[in-house]
Amino acid sequence: MSGTSPIPPVTRQAVLNGMSVDVEDWFQVGAFEQVIARADWDGLDRRVEGNCDRILQLFDDANVKATFFTLGWVAERHPAMMRRIAAAGHEIASHGWDHQRVFTLGEVAFAQDIARARDVLEQTSGAAVTGYRAPSFSIDARTPWAHEVLARHGYAYSSSVAPIVHDHYGWREAPRFAFRPVAGSGLIEVPVTTAELAGRRMAAGGGGFFRLLPYALSRWAVERVNTRDGRPAVFYFHPWEIDPDQPRRSDAPLRSRFRHYTNLGVMAGKLQRLLRAFSWGRMDAVVATEAARLDAESIAA
Repeated sequence: MSGTSPIPPVTRQAVLNGMSVDVEDWFQVGAFEQVIARADWDGLDRRVEGNCDRILQLFDDANVKATFFTLGWVAERHPAMMRRIAAAGHEIASHGWDHQRVFTLGEVAFAQDIARARDVLEQTSGAAVTGYRAPSFSIDARTPWAHEVLARHGYAYSSSVAPIVHDHYGWREAPRFAFRPVAGSGLIEVPVTTAELAGRRMAAGGGGFFRLLPYALSRWAVERVNTRDGRPAVFYFHPWEIDPDQPRRSDAPLRSRFRHYTNLGVMAGKLQRLLRAFSWGRMDAVVATEAARLDAESIAA
């Protein structure tokens, strides 16, 4: 991304949307979990640090601060990267230890996972960690205890729910926008963005939706959430999504390969356009605004 012209800041009054990066390497994605064993990870080509440096430049050019939901496994092996992210003014948040879905862990193992990850994230970055995102948005109807565990561990917010139906994840019955999932706790859940059209709900918060489909759809979805709903959008992507030169796995299922490798070469350019079109910031800033809204609604009720 070095050498690109700085993107002028958004000049119109705008809703502050949450920009986030799920920091995991190309071999740690759910799509490859049946063909790449965790025991083999250390022997594979790690590309996450170079990709994160490109993302830092992309954000710097756009004058955007974001949240980096990072695996503890990655932070342990790339401490200098963690310090650079924090020093650039971005938020460090947790993505768990090694990308195990929450509903596969159980309550005790989940508590151990988030404690281990947080410890390493804070040690390597020098920053306090108050936010969490579950791998593959895996807090859902099967894990009624997960938010309670996060609250007990002192997290301020989670962005772990996808209120849609999807073959890998989803909690269709969950609220679309920020809510407090634990009675008597200040913990806030801020779901990834969805858009509704003609009574149908669709994913609209980044990832494959953004990379595979036309840019105009994502722009429309964010604009619709900001203007019709008057709420912030929550957008995410992964470092491997801007890396067309990453290794190719021919042993993964065809659907997984299509989802993972399609349009890697155009992702960075699409991100530049999106950063220019809307106002973006860290998730903790969005959470502060949503917390004030929830408090006001509670008083009014």
